[in-house]
Amino acid sequence: MLRQRLQQKLLQKLSPQQILLMKLLQVPTNELEQRIKQEIEENPALEADNIDSREEEYSQPEDTDNNNNEPEIQENSETESHEDFDMEDYYKGEDEIPEYKLQTNNYSRDEERREIPFSTGISFHELLKQQLGMQHLDEYKLRIGMYIIGNIDDSGYLHRSVDAIVDDLAFMHNVNAKKEDVEEVLTIIQDFDPPGVGARNLQECLLIQIEHKKKAQNSETFDLAYKILKRYFNEFTKKHYQKIMKRAGISENQLKAAIDIILTLNPKPGNSLVETSRNNHYIIPDFTINNNNGELELTLNTWNTPELRVSHTYSHMLQDLANGKRGKAEKE
Repeated sequence: MLRQRLQQKLLQKLSPQQILLMKLLQVPTNELEQRIKQEIEENPALEADNIDSREEEYSQPEDTDNNNNEPEIQENSETESHEDFDMEDYYKGEDEIPEYKLQTNNYSRDEERREIPFSTGISFHELLKQQLGMQHLDEYKLRIGMYIIGNIDDSGYLHRSVDAIVDDLAFMHNVNAKKEDVEEVLTIIQDFDPPGVGARNLQECLLIQIEHKKKAQNSETFDLAYKILKRYFNEFTKKHYQKIMKRAGISENQLKAAIDIILTLNPKPGNSLVETSRNNHYIIPDFTINNNNGELELTLNTWNTPELRVSHTYSHMLQDLANGKRGKAEKE
C-alpha cells in the first residue's frame, strides 16, 4: 500500500573539493610537490602562479567588451537561475581561505628552499666522534682528537702531517699542542672502527688492519702478512714475489697464504660507511613548530610548493561561457 509522508533527515555530504583536500592532507611534502607538478603537466587549465605569468597577464590589453558587460552581470546576478554557470564555484571567498594561507612569506618564488635534511642514519665522521667521546680524555686531548677527525677524508685517510696539525691548532684554535700529544691521540683514533681509519698512507692503513686481525686470530700467517707489508711493501705493490720469497726466506705456499690475507683488507675503510650514509633516507618536515614567547606557532612547509591558479586562457573561456548563458536567459 502506497503512502505519502513527510520525513526530515539531517545528512552530511562532502563536496569533491573536500574529498580531494582530505586526500592531499595525507600526502607528505615531497610527494605533494611531485603531485602538483604532475597535475600541472596533465591539466591544461592549471598553471603555476609565478611572477612571470603575472607580468604577462598585466601586460596584456584589457578586453573592453568584458568591462562593458561587468555592470550588467552584477545587475542580473539576483535573477540568475541556479542551473546557470556560476564563477563563484571556482573561486573561494576570503572566509574560506585557511588561516595558514594568509601568512606572508618574505621570500621570492624564484628561490628554492634548500633545507638541511635530517638523516635517519649516522655519518662516518659522527661515528668517529662518538668513539672519541667514549675515551677518557681531558678537554685538551679531546680538542686535538676532534681536529684530527675533521681532517680525515671520506676514505678514512688523514692527509695532514703531525707537524702541520700542531701548527694548525696553535694558529687557528689557540691550542698549544705538543707533537707527542698529537701522535698519542692519533694512535687512539687509529684503533677506532672501521679498522684502518686515520692512516696517513696505504701501507699504514693495511698494517693497522692486520694488527686488528692479529688481536682476534694470531698465527704465523698473520705475522708473515704483517712482515711483508712492513718490510717489503714496495716489492708487494710491484708484484715482485720472487724477491719477497728470496729475502724473507719463505715458500710459495706461505707467500700465497699471506697474500690471501692481505687481499681481504680494505684499502679505503671509510667508503663503506660513507656510501651507507649517502643511501640513508632523509626526513623533510611537513610542518614546523616554533615557540614564540610561550605560544606555539605551527607553520606548514610549503616553500617549494608553487601557487596554483586557473589558466588565464581558460579563465576567459569560462567567463565568455557565463556571459553567453546570461545573454540567452535575458532574450528568453
